Amino acid sequence: MRRVSDFLVLALFSVSALAIGAGGAWAATADSLVIPGIGPPAAAPQRTGGGLGGGFIEFILTGQAGGTRPAPQAFAASQPPAKQVVASLAQPQPVGIEAAPSEEYLRHEVDYSGPERPGTIVIDTPNKFLFLVLPQGRAIRYGVGVGRPGFEWSGVKTITRKAEWPDWTPPPEMMLRRPDLPSHMDGGPENPLGARALYLGSSMYRIHGTNEPTTIGQNVSSGCIRMMNEDVIDLYERVRVGTKVIVM
Repeated sequence: MRRVSDFLVLALFSVSALAIGAGGAWAATADSLVIPGIGPPAAAPQRTGGGLGGGFIEFILTGQAGGTRPAPQAFAASQPPAKQVVASLAQPQPVGIEAAPSEEYLRHEVDYSGPERPGTIVIDTPNKFLFLVLPQGRAIRYGVGVGRPGFEWSGVKTITRKAEWPDWTPPPEMMLRRPDLPSHMDGGPENPLGARALYLGSSMYRIHGTNEPTTIGQNVSSGCIRMMNEDVIDLYERVRVGTKVIVM
């Protein structure tokens, strides 16, 4: 009988030592590296019961068989989901987003006391503004880029044609000055005429968009009137063929 008792004590000691060692291994998993957006490694099982190895020995001493169960998921759940981690990173700018010129050249509705009738376009070349006259003494003011020195002009024109995402064919005079230019460019975001064009009379001049919005407010063109793409689209929708254009 004593031998059986000694055997049970030795067995209990051995099983307890194994349980403690295993418990230390499981505890180490709680300190595992957590990768943001991916989470911790798969959790190891945690021991239930009294940590005595389970089975018959634990049942005799505690009345419970013990066993294993999955580790609680609270730690993993506390980590942000992958989409939150991604959203916190700097996002690339979508194609077509434009840098804005200085505040004074952004579109505004302003008072207008001039003599022109509603619907007329007035271009103030020295101050780099285009006005679309509205009823009741108001106007929409847009910032524009105008002709560089030697290419300024003034006069009265009418809009003879409108085009969306126009093609561009540099005139012969421009090709002489800039032989590096393409002889023709299809419409699109890289086209220097931008999103819309309003053709002025039979001249080579246009009111058009630009793929260089930071040039608005400057003397930069060969005589055309440049607008930011969002502004020329707005103007395009408000005017029609036959609209009077006064360039001062």
